[in-house]
Amino acid sequence: MKAAWILLALCGALSVQAQDMGKLTATGGVSQVEGAGGGGLVPWALITGYGTRDSWGANAHATLVRTQDYALDSAGVALGLADRVEISLARQEFRGSRAPLDQLRIRQDIAGVKLRVAGDAVYGQDEALPQIAVGVMVKRNRGVDGLGALGVGKVTQLGARSENGVDYYVAATRIDLARSLLWNATLRATKANQLGLLGFGGDQGGGYRAQLELSGAYLVHRRLVAGAEYRMKPANLGVDPEQDAWDVFVAWFPSKRWSLTAAYVSLGQITVFNPTRQRGLYLSAQAGF
Repeated sequence: MKAAWILLALCGALSVQAQDMGKLTATGGVSQVEGAGGGGLVPWALITGYGTRDSWGANAHATLVRTQDYALDSAGVALGLADRVEISLARQEFRGSRAPLDQLRIRQDIAGVKLRVAGDAVYGQDEALPQIAVGVMVKRNRGVDGLGALGVGKVTQLGARSENGVDYYVAATRIDLARSLLWNATLRATKANQLGLLGFGGDQGGGYRAQLELSGAYLVHRRLVAGAEYRMKPANLGVDPEQDAWDVFVAWFPSKRWSLTAAYVSLGQITVFNPTRQRGLYLSAQAGF
């Protein structure tokens, strides 16, 4: 992914500038499955990395999700500038493991931008206003492999109206340092089917739909966070009775440069061909630099 190399080159160029790593441990979140800073399923208003308003921070992540019938891998890089702007790039690969979709493979590229527009989750402890950010995710589906026998090579042949799409969201995050709690609510406008892996729009609907995404976390220890997330998803495809997703997670931060996240995740039913609620393991590693 050429764009990822460009972002890494930008990080290298910034390395001559001050990198203070001055934010509190865990306040950059982890890498969300679409590449943004936040939880595993939900982007937060927090800006990725540990650079303060006078600095920058960056990270790379690798994530895997394994359910009964499917596998989802995500890898990418993200850059936070002045604790104000976040730029992220990620590639997802979705695979089937059980007939009749055991040869299925779908890839998707995601470019994201997030801007903090108000509030400060850490230093605004006495303020009623949470930290608020707006974001955009541009998603490009790279086609369908493994269904050649059915003559299917594009998600539009599965009922989607478009291969590519854009998600828009606004996120509000509050951190209560006295109680070691974090709360986040994200409202996303999307046409995406299964995060965009099955395209955008369909026979059940083609316009933008507002979807609510929620996160809650508790700081068990200054390096250990436990929490849960819930993400609403639209159901645009007749062949895909899409259901909401949720997870229960634990994230460990041995240092500001490393984090490991493990979760039990439910993605709901994926397709009518394997009509089972897909539940399983989520693992993610993040390295900061």
